[in-house]
Amino acid sequence: MKPDSLHVAVLMGGTSAEAAVSRSTASGVAQALAAAGHSASLIELDQNTARALLEINPDVVFPALHGPPGEDGTAQGFVELLGFPYVGSGVRGSAIAMDKHLAKHIFRDAGLPVAEDVLIEPSSETAAAARRVAERLGPCVVVKPGRQGSAIGVTRFPNGGDTREAIASALAFGHAALVERFVAGREITVGVLDLHGETARSLPVIEIRTATDEWYDFTNRYAVGRSEHVINPSLPESTLAELGRVAVAAHRALGLRDLSRADFLLTDQHEIVLLEVNSLPGMTPTSLFPDAANAVGIDFPALTAALVRSALGRGLAPG
Repeated sequence: MKPDSLHVAVLMGGTSAEAAVSRSTASGVAQALAAAGHSASLIELDQNTARALLEINPDVVFPALHGPPGEDGTAQGFVELLGFPYVGSGVRGSAIAMDKHLAKHIFRDAGLPVAEDVLIEPSSETAAAARRVAERLGPCVVVKPGRQGSAIGVTRFPNGGDTREAIASALAFGHAALVERFVAGREITVGVLDLHGETARSLPVIEIRTATDEWYDFTNRYAVGRSEHVINPSLPESTLAELGRVAVAAHRALGLRDLSRADFLLTDQHEIVLLEVNSLPGMTPTSLFPDAANAVGIDFPALTAALVRSALGRGLAPG
């Protein structure tokens, strides 16, 4: 290794419904770090993780994890207890970002635009919950698990319908469900790069295009060729600037660091609706965040190298 190269432990897998995606992300991250002159060890998130980390004693840990317990602050606290600096947001920011309902409360307090919603507690009877949703939001809604990512467990009702089964499925993930008023619009995402010692900045706006009558669901996110990423789409400059502003404001409101990705809907009237913020965006060959960074001259190896240097420079600062 070069004298200034780092040894990075890349955490992957775990018990999440997104474990397979995490392993794909981890493989891509490890290859990019190697291209940047660093060494990387892939470490599975399981009962042997602590022993593996202590044995290799990495300079930095890169959590290439998606969904709980890798993205909700659990893994972050675990790595902190072991005494290793790590890429990404801390325990508090990770936990809040993963909890869709709590994050939306914070977004509202910050004056950011979000869709009207109804929280369905885990103990709720589904028929009664469905009636309450219809009374509050009307027939056209989106049902989501409260603490999942990658559109897992999400059911859309753009034309209305019986939401009882969708609510039960969302609750089956073990936490509350969130039901939002359906908003028709273009799917937009904006990454935020927030390296230690630098000012957080938004990356180029990306519009996500899928086949007619489809949306950016789990399959379209990760299957090659199922979605198109249009960087800096044809929109007024004022709209592009406002999307970037809201993405950075949401990142800061949640107390995130290093990187995040805000997902939006944009109506035909250019009304912006903030859906959620992902504190550990995917780093697979089809992922959005690396595409956005590359558009401003930061290729994937340089991006991963910048993130681990940021983590090393920050050390174990709380966050």
